[in-house]
Amino acid sequence: MKRDTDVPALRLENLTLGYDRHPAVHHLSCDIASGALVAIVGPNGAGKSTLLKALTGELSPLQGTFRLKAGREGVAYLPQQSEMDRSFPVCVFDMVAMGLWRDIGAFGGLRRSQAARVHAALAAVGLSGFEARQIGALSGGQLQRARFARMMLQDASLLLLDEPFNAIDTRTIEDLVAIVLGWHAEGRTILAVLHDLELVRRHFPECLLLAREPVGFGPTAEVLTSERLAIARRLASDFDDAARVCQRQPERETA
Repeated sequence: MKRDTDVPALRLENLTLGYDRHPAVHHLSCDIASGALVAIVGPNGAGKSTLLKALTGELSPLQGTFRLKAGREGVAYLPQQSEMDRSFPVCVFDMVAMGLWRDIGAFGGLRRSQAARVHAALAAVGLSGFEARQIGALSGGQLQRARFARMMLQDASLLLLDEPFNAIDTRTIEDLVAIVLGWHAEGRTILAVLHDLELVRRHFPECLLLAREPVGFGPTAEVLTSERLAIARRLASDFDDAARVCQRQPERETA
């Protein structure tokens, strides 16, 4: 995939998000360059997952706007694994093949070339031979590999990953990080909600630090300082969940 860095992949302008008029993210403004690899970090309840839900269209802004260069069709979203119903009776092959739904429709069958793409995606994540296994029989790491394979087939230019490495084994984390870095090398734009700050420092060149409001955005080494992390913890602990939607305040200086 060829990089096009002239137009931002994502532009956020005074974006405020919330539930039942209670704000969860305040006045977020930044440009995410095409081909960027960005970690979204912050304390629990800082609004990280809320931001991704808004970008997928699940949540409407309370204030402000965002613009997607690729449009909705160019976005692939990996929600937290805990949101998936593992009791649903579907085999690994069929679950991964759902990544082709834009090509085949809700009731279409797979052509031979499309089935070959599913097998290739499973091989790429180390799940060859698991095609007939029910998803409920998979370990957490195996299921996450299958979900990455499904995402591969969506062939999106903007990838949104919500805690993609949570509660899985170290080997699987290493393998999936390598896949993410491969997507980045192809020129895709990647936003990932992460908790492991050392992993962020090793692999993610840019970082957005949230604590219900932006604390910093820019090069990871400049954002993940002890001072900014302390500010984020304080803002998260002081936040009033019952607060009304506020008016725009002067923007906090970011990296």
